[in-house]
Amino acid sequence: MPGLPVVSGKALIKFLVGHGYRIVRQRGSHVQLVSSTPAGDHTITVPRHGEIAKGTLNDILTRVSLWKGIPKEELIRQLSR
Repeated sequence: MPGLPVVSGKALIKFLVGHGYRIVRQRGSHVQLVSSTPAGDHTITVPRHGEIAKGTLNDILTRVSLWKGIPKEELIRQLSR
């Protein structure tokens, strides 16, 4: 599996919006996004920080992979571009 890239919160939000998520609210530096999937609505919170912690990024990509049915490795490749 490829290593996780270093990304900002702003870049991750833009990436998720490109994958069908929409911003529903922001409280402080945390942005909440939601996407409708066949299994139901998936809500995820992204910290809008200069650099997302590796563990946080890993968790977000794992959840998006499960809900969207996209392999995690593919999400990492797309995000690394």
